[in-house]
Amino acid sequence: MGSTMTAMENTILIIGAGPVGLAMAIELGNRGINCIVIDRGDGTIEHPRTGLVAIRTMETFRNWGIAEAVRDCGFPADYELSMVFCTSLNGRLLDKEPYPSMADATTPPETPEKKQRCPQLWLQPILQQVAATQAGVQLLYEHEFLSFEESEDSVTVTVRNLRSGDLSKFATPYLIACDGATSSVREQAGISMRGKLLSYSVNILFHCPGLVGKHAMGEAERYMFVGSEGMWGNLTVVDGDATWRLTVLGAEEKMNLAEFNADSWIQRALGTEANPGQIPYEVSSVIPWRRTEMLAEKYQKGRVILVGDSAHTMSPTGGMGMNTGIQEVTNLGWKLQGVLAGWAHPDLLESYEIERLPIAARNISFSTQNFNAWRDTPDTAAVCDDTEEGQRVRAALGRRLRESTRIEWESIGLQIGHRYEDSPVCVADGSPPTPDDFRIYVPTTRPGSRAPHCWLAERQSTLDLFGKSFALVTFPTAQQRSVEAIRREFSTHGIPLEVIPLQSDEAAQLYEQPMVLIRPDGHVAWRGNEVDCAARIADTVRGALINATAPH
Repeated sequence: MGSTMTAMENTILIIGAGPVGLAMAIELGNRGINCIVIDRGDGTIEHPRTGLVAIRTMETFRNWGIAEAVRDCGFPADYELSMVFCTSLNGRLLDKEPYPSMADATTPPETPEKKQRCPQLWLQPILQQVAATQAGVQLLYEHEFLSFEESEDSVTVTVRNLRSGDLSKFATPYLIACDGATSSVREQAGISMRGKLLSYSVNILFHCPGLVGKHAMGEAERYMFVGSEGMWGNLTVVDGDATWRLTVLGAEEKMNLAEFNADSWIQRALGTEANPGQIPYEVSSVIPWRRTEMLAEKYQKGRVILVGDSAHTMSPTGGMGMNTGIQEVTNLGWKLQGVLAGWAHPDLLESYEIERLPIAARNISFSTQNFNAWRDTPDTAAVCDDTEEGQRVRAALGRRLRESTRIEWESIGLQIGHRYEDSPVCVADGSPPTPDDFRIYVPTTRPGSRAPHCWLAERQSTLDLFGKSFALVTFPTAQQRSVEAIRREFSTHGIPLEVIPLQSDEAAQLYEQPMVLIRPDGHVAWRGNEVDCAARIADTVRGALINATAPH
């Protein structure tokens, strides 16, 4: 068994090549940072989980130039994405929440992008291809992370080649854990998780071409199944035709695959228990899992940084797991760039946890709220009965479920309304916050908020102006001496800055102040009509004041 040592000055090591790990590599690659991604798998996806790409993630993909590839992933644009509550696909309908296909869905006026249905089996290869073709990014599949040792200025990571058995050691300035909910990196770093178990579930992936034409409920993104015991499972479309994922809810005994009968559950979902051969299908995989809400006590310990599911787990109700992770990627990327390039204070990295941990807690709360709505099914004994009482129960339950679960599908406030309250790298201006509502987004340039979108020209959004550096957006009433003061101070520290004068009346109204400073991740760092101290603005955004202003 051989062993090699590779020193990687300013090369980041990422553990895990799922969607979040690949996104981390793309973000760093776009910023000119070399990185190596380690993954024990071979790059294929046996059991796709992720399906929803949220609005803010699509905005990120737009910034990376891959939004069109994600939209054209292969999911049928004309497939109706409704929500159906029923006893089975060939059983009784409780209610239906109609939602249009991707082709018919309108893009909300507050964003240049709409959410997209793109299953992991297609999304991950897109991200994989983009990462693999970037200069400075290396993907090492069938390599297993074993351990790490940290020194004052680097982390030495031991990796095993699963094909040859050879060991390699990499010395990297930062080790990024994108290795999921059971993260070995997090465990070895001694970072604990807090939270609770919500339920036990089993996912059954099966193939049934043309299933939509073989049942009575019509096209839908998800079918929610209610029986006499309450809601017992749901069926989610994967590819719009042949591939489906049935999630069975239940107690711990269902985790025992030796006694779990996947066929019986599929037949219950299809409504073919009396005639099992009526709708042919083929089971691909059966995976038990624990539905949890967990949050890491720390996002960073020394030179080890957690991103994605290594830092948090949440119920998939609402589809915010991967989407939360990708926003962590964009928050962390520019900060690593600043520290490695030398224009940021090393303390800037502390703001990653300060900003992102509360957002993960918020998204966890949203996801659990959605799951609890699923289980809010009283009085279900007669739900399958062909009686007046059964009809009454179905109508009442259908209305109840449709109303209580609607927020899961209509959550623009959650997706683009998150803001970094009390951030040590944003200059607060004392203005009151806009309402924090999962359903409603109120555009604002209050520091810490996502910069608002408006169209400047055909297919050009204000959001297209941001991402590579800091951006100082100015309007005609901006004081030129203040603009120059910021420009000089940023130049003194080597902080990348682009001054962007805009003439748009609509943008001027949305942006509220004559000058708005946007961070590389698209969030507002400062705004105002004059500059009292440009040095304070620069020192704040580069993290030089963190330990002077934020208690630890």
